[in-house]
Amino acid sequence: MHNTAETSSKGRAFRRAGVVAALVAGLVAPGVAAAESTEAQRPELQAVMQQFIDTGFTGVQLRVNDERGEWAGSAGVRKLGQAAKPPTNGLFRIGSVTKTITATVVLQLVADGKIGLDDPAAGYLPEFGLDRRITVRMLLQHTSGVFNHTGDYTADGTYEPGVTWSGQDWVTDRFRSYRPEELVRLALAKPLRFEPGTAWRYSNTNYVLARLLIERATGHSYVEETQRRILRPLGLRGTVMPGTSPEIPGPHAHGYYRYEENGEPRTVDVTRQDPSWISAGGDLISTTKDLQKFISALLGGRLVPAPLLAEMRTPDPAMGYGLGLFVQDGTTESPFPPPSCGAPVVHHNGNVQGYATVMYSSPDGSRTVTGSLTYVDDAAQSVGGAFQAGLQRVVDAVFC
Repeated sequence: MHNTAETSSKGRAFRRAGVVAALVAGLVAPGVAAAESTEAQRPELQAVMQQFIDTGFTGVQLRVNDERGEWAGSAGVRKLGQAAKPPTNGLFRIGSVTKTITATVVLQLVADGKIGLDDPAAGYLPEFGLDRRITVRMLLQHTSGVFNHTGDYTADGTYEPGVTWSGQDWVTDRFRSYRPEELVRLALAKPLRFEPGTAWRYSNTNYVLARLLIERATGHSYVEETQRRILRPLGLRGTVMPGTSPEIPGPHAHGYYRYEENGEPRTVDVTRQDPSWISAGGDLISTTKDLQKFISALLGGRLVPAPLLAEMRTPDPAMGYGLGLFVQDGTTESPFPPPSCGAPVVHHNGNVQGYATVMYSSPDGSRTVTGSLTYVDDAAQSVGGAFQAGLQRVVDAVFC
């Protein structure tokens, strides 16, 4: 779920969550919002959403596009202590799903001849002193060995912290702004985790570097280039690139964080936060509809040429990660559950404090599920098991 101090797999990030069962149990029993579609009400999808709520999540919205048409619904509550359900197409923080959009922009620049996929990244960003063995491809595939600026592990398993993203310190400091260059320099002050190209490890810093590559290659800001190449052509009007703004500018469900202060548990609303600590690794805000449009257009061949789309969908054997996408076809590993029936899927999920995002698709983009979950997060990552179990039910309901 999360774009922060992930271990050697993205899965640890998706175990950063927490919901206080007693807190949720104290709410008015939430129902399921009516579907937007005129299709059948899809009781199996309504049941999946309600199971998330029953296991401690505060809110959920799902959108499914398949041969039966489009369906969208929501369950739970928009805000603790209130009865209103989450909007079925509300805005939410998408976390690491941002990486797929960032990778798509980079690959468009490769197609335009402005970036070489196997060129040394140092050739474009000489000011950082990057190891010249690190290529653009390695950044997008997480095989660079660059330290994860949100925290990483040494070879002996010792955790090395990076920027603060959890606990009381983060809650207190959650409106702090970071510049991308600051995050990169923090990461590059640490030694490489491994020789470039020899292993796989998720690192948010790879995508901060990808952002800076986009800006250097085009002379435009990351925001301008992404809007020009992705958001405006696809009509993604609900997708926001917030920069350092803490706001979610539209209807949305709320995310929460729990921590202890002087030995007493506290739960705070962290919907408003400065997302610049994660930058192009996870700062975007979007909707289930926009993410459905994006992943369908990408895998349907509308955003990058076929040869580069094939590169994007070619997984690293260590963790099934292509270029900004996880690819599960029965031959690769992944920290996320594949459909139990063996159906091939392409996906990228995401998480930032109090928000988890789901984006799965068939390889051709014809069948998709996109969704957002809100919950009470904590440093113990308490709802990780419930998330994985619920995600399994989602993908089975949609792809099996």
